[in-house]
Amino acid sequence: MIDLRSDTVTRPTPEMYDAMRAAPVGDDVWGDDPTVNAFQHRLAEKTGKEAALLFPSGTQSNLVALMAHCERGDEYIVGQSAHTYRYEGGGAAVLGSIQPQPIENAADGSLPLEKISAAVKADDFHFARTRLLALENTIGGKVLPADYVTKATDLARQHGLATHLDGARLFNAAVATDTPLKTLCLPFDSVSLCFSKGLGAPIGSALVGSQALIDRALRWRKVVGGGMRQAGVIAAACQHALEHHVDRLADDHQRAERLAKALHDLPGVELAYIATNMLFVRFPHGQATPLTAWLKEQDILLDPLYADGKTRLVIHRDISDSDIDHVIEKIAAYFSRR
Repeated sequence: MIDLRSDTVTRPTPEMYDAMRAAPVGDDVWGDDPTVNAFQHRLAEKTGKEAALLFPSGTQSNLVALMAHCERGDEYIVGQSAHTYRYEGGGAAVLGSIQPQPIENAADGSLPLEKISAAVKADDFHFARTRLLALENTIGGKVLPADYVTKATDLARQHGLATHLDGARLFNAAVATDTPLKTLCLPFDSVSLCFSKGLGAPIGSALVGSQALIDRALRWRKVVGGGMRQAGVIAAACQHALEHHVDRLADDHQRAERLAKALHDLPGVELAYIATNMLFVRFPHGQATPLTAWLKEQDILLDPLYADGKTRLVIHRDISDSDIDHVIEKIAAYFSRR
């Protein structure tokens, strides 16, 4: 099955399984798991932060970050299209009593600076207290411009706000721009990183930040049920991904470009945009759903209508050059039948 629905479907390699099997483990809730501790220390070094904390999921890592930054009745500024606002079940509001203040994302995924400033509430008991700016990189596959990130985080500090980055696909941004991970993390007080999106780990995300913030996050992780016991098997997979699976993300980006060009050349298919390992297309009206059903019969999986009438196709480490050729052939065959 060629699965283009998401890069979350990537699977461990035999070498990753070996690393998981060989990992020495302990009780991580007690702080006794040597593999978890080593991974957290290495990731903190890699990102230029004081500390790191392992989580089972990116949703939980983001949630705990928001709860570590904000108190009940506080507010965070976030994009309408951001994962922390749109796709994580409203957890900040439901579990953290934190009010989101969403603003519309610009076409490049950024939040316009003037809209950020306008969203910051006055220090008045009538309003929720604005405490945090949350950005996402990549967002919809798009890499936030470096100069924008600097301006946005500087603006947040001018307003006395902390900053959090949902960096679930920050490794894609690092590879696409040939920028060290540490450089991309530097402007933010906290960053959430995912190892099960495109990197092959079966589970695992991590939050990095100051030691004080990670200490608060550790408590909230326990409260929301994220304390794990012999978690070294997870940390070993994440460490293996960090060491061996990051640079090859460039292959995914190149294959996405090749698929995008081929689809763009098909009559009636509109390429909305391509960025890093994602492309968004509009198929002829009414054809996305039947095309998806037909491709499933050919062992190809798509998410037919991801948003705004667009179909998202995501390239990842389990998609080969021959898979791309096969997808192009089958989509072209479908439209040739009509």
